[in-house]
Amino acid sequence: MADVSRRTVLTSALTAGAATALGSQTAHAAPTTALPAAPDLTGHDPVDVRWLEGTPAALAAGTTWGVPWPRGALGTNQRFALTATTGEDVPLQTWPTAWWPDGSVKWTAHAVSGDAPRAASYRLGPGRPARPGVAVVVAERHDRVVVDTGTIEVVFARHGQRVVRTITRDGEVIARHGRLVASRQDAADTDDPRSVRYEDFEGTVEDVTVEQAGPVRAVIKVEGKHRRGAREWLPFVLRFALFAGSDGIRLVHTFFYDGDEERDFVRSLGVRFTVPMRGELYDRHVRLAGTDGGVLAEAVRGITGLRRDPGEAVRAAQVDGRALPDPSTWDTRVTDRLHWIPAWGDYSLSQLTAHGFEIRKRTGNGHSWVRSDAGTRSAGLAYVGTPSGGLAFGMRNFWQLHPTELEIAGAAGDEAEATVWMWFPRADAMDVRFYHDGMGQDTYEEQLDALNITYEDYEPGFGTPYGVARTTELMFWALPATPTPARFAELAEASATPPLLASSPQHNHSTGVFGSWTPVDRSNAAKAELEDRLDAIHRYHLEQVDQRSWYGFWDYGDVMHSYDGDRHQWRYDVGGYAWDNSELSTDMWLWYHYLRTGDAAAFRFAEAMTRHTGEVDVYHLGVWKGLGTRHNVQHWGDSAKQVRISNANYRRFYYYLTGDERCGDLLRELVDSDRTYLELNATRKIDGSTGEYDPDPRALPLGTTTDWGAIAGAWLTEWERRGDPEAKRRLLRSARSIAALPNGWVQAGTTYNLHDAVFSSGDEKEVAVGSLSSVFGLIEVMTELLDLVDEPEVEAKWVEFCRLYNASREEQAEVTGEHWGSLNLRQSYARATAYAAVRLEDDALAARAWQELRTGHAGYPDDHDWGTRRIEPPAVLHPVDEANFSTNASAQYGLAAMQCLALVGDRL
Repeated sequence: MADVSRRTVLTSALTAGAATALGSQTAHAAPTTALPAAPDLTGHDPVDVRWLEGTPAALAAGTTWGVPWPRGALGTNQRFALTATTGEDVPLQTWPTAWWPDGSVKWTAHAVSGDAPRAASYRLGPGRPARPGVAVVVAERHDRVVVDTGTIEVVFARHGQRVVRTITRDGEVIARHGRLVASRQDAADTDDPRSVRYEDFEGTVEDVTVEQAGPVRAVIKVEGKHRRGAREWLPFVLRFALFAGSDGIRLVHTFFYDGDEERDFVRSLGVRFTVPMRGELYDRHVRLAGTDGGVLAEAVRGITGLRRDPGEAVRAAQVDGRALPDPSTWDTRVTDRLHWIPAWGDYSLSQLTAHGFEIRKRTGNGHSWVRSDAGTRSAGLAYVGTPSGGLAFGMRNFWQLHPTELEIAGAAGDEAEATVWMWFPRADAMDVRFYHDGMGQDTYEEQLDALNITYEDYEPGFGTPYGVARTTELMFWALPATPTPARFAELAEASATPPLLASSPQHNHSTGVFGSWTPVDRSNAAKAELEDRLDAIHRYHLEQVDQRSWYGFWDYGDVMHSYDGDRHQWRYDVGGYAWDNSELSTDMWLWYHYLRTGDAAAFRFAEAMTRHTGEVDVYHLGVWKGLGTRHNVQHWGDSAKQVRISNANYRRFYYYLTGDERCGDLLRELVDSDRTYLELNATRKIDGSTGEYDPDPRALPLGTTTDWGAIAGAWLTEWERRGDPEAKRRLLRSARSIAALPNGWVQAGTTYNLHDAVFSSGDEKEVAVGSLSSVFGLIEVMTELLDLVDEPEVEAKWVEFCRLYNASREEQAEVTGEHWGSLNLRQSYARATAYAAVRLEDDALAARAWQELRTGHAGYPDDHDWGTRRIEPPAVLHPVDEANFSTNASAQYGLAAMQCLALVGDRL
């Protein structure tokens, strides 16, 4: 600990009073190898955790969140207790998700159930966790897994096409035959419809894993593929989370596209349950969520608005969803004619765009649909059932991920079918073909020439979606009765924006996680000015999402790359200037903005991006598994497939802050991403090696900066998450080998040995450095790594790189034998200069860092126009705000400014 004073200038770790205690009830996240024993310290103040968006009326079954802890403060045998500010003890489940190198716990995840006492905030501290009144119980059988929450019982099948056999409440089956449904067609809707053929598929379970078994939270992972006859495709991973005492089921649904984009057009994709319908038609009810708490509440057979009045009490009961009084109490002019009233058994709420939904209903197959109502943005929840129970079912980001639909079919019969359509079957089929024909770009020379005009790295066959994925979050509630409209609106809000608990920026910062950052600081005019600028650029990009309608199944979560001021339009149709695809660490900028501010809108913005970029922009199947795709008109369209996009450094924030298991999968996928260089030379067009690729595993063309930085992030995360000794060895061995190169991170002519994770080069000092070297997470991962390990040679060489990037040519040549050329993005590297200033305790470097930031080379100088201007029709289709910002410049300015404030803010 003698070195703490120097290192904590960078990370502010080990603030007194921040540490608390751990109680781990699950082994899911246990390390793969033994770690050093850590002290058990219990005498520290509890940590306050608050609801991200304020105290919710309802939870989505329960909630799970993450909290960091200082190094050396927390042993693995300690337990946590959670207490509401009202004084009530809250049943809690805790598990570790990361460890410090000394074996102490770095991150924990926590879960509470939906019936937990509701308070504005809670205190998380050492102690014995309260047990739920009735714990979740998981029973594993050879053919099924049964989860009993104390309120509902859910039976999962280990094999077959019924993922969920039954959902039972109080002995009554609320829903059964939960299954995945999909369909395909062999041509696009724009082709001749007379020649299109259709096929239906159902999901087939191949593997079921119990990942958590209570006492508060159970997680069941289901894997399989969609099947019809001999054909299997569209693999899926499902995670069902159930909570003690709750009647809610959260489903995180991931599917992977593995078809032929020229003939496999997904026509529909959904999750369906069968809901038994009991009782009279007038006691069967439908609820559909609209906008801003709006609810459509109807009965299958309505008795209101008739020519004859059954009586006020009868009408009031039906509107509320209660069982109607005995018909003998009604006006006989109604009861004698009930059979003449149509029964509306089918309902559809379809969201074809982000700006409009429509509700239709019909009496059944073979009859026309009648338009019931319409609105703008549905919260995405439906219900079908009776006063004795029913199923609420819905989808998060329902309107953002259009085209979607909630469908109820057959409610007038013995059974209704309740379906969440993630791709609406009556929309155009999913068309994922490449957007142009190559325009004669047959040779690499022609492709490079075209790159100079559209900025698109095109190559035939590389614009394939094979292996991309999409994750969607769904909710189901097995309700004991038809909910009132007010209660249904609460459930819809919980489904649309699942409540989340979070620790404060001050606590998170005090623990030393995520490198160089500080909470917002407006303590003087100069800092306040920078904070205003950071808020301005973040707010602009956040508001552009809605103004430009960056929504849709494959698009939501991403933002555009560059702006066309002549058209007052982002360059959505210009090659490599369109979707951003994590270019220059946009994800990382958004997460650091949230960490500093604790702002709910900032969290949701970053969350949506992580859900998108980690799935859609990355290959999860096939030979390019582990690689991401550079920015393009289509998310998978560019031929540059690189680990700098799949980048674990961008995903780990969300994993640690939420404990999300699917995000954990994404991190695991990338541990061996260095092996992708056996399949593809990512620099083939840069270094001219465009012939047949015959890789030597002992001399791969893997770069020491953008490539290694992304892979190092995966190794670092695997080491801290699971204690993986091989990940640690590869991380440290590769870092040491780079530091041992004659010019370290700027040495030319390096190759990578896949077997031992060692870089090598010739003995002579040669320089090869680009402006993109450190803007894909390398600076951030090195900051974290050097705070975790004592590697003086690695540190010295890295600090040398940070000092020299923006140094004079003479200084560069003196150290490395030659100057580094005309480097770009100098504002971005102000944070590297600031890092070197702290490590070297050099005030002149600190002053230089601030000068670099303010000069704004390839970014935003001090005299930049930080405001927006309103553009009105007819210059544009609808009013929009315009600013002199680009996404890459905003991301890099944001990261540079935030890290300069953290590192050398006292010298501003």
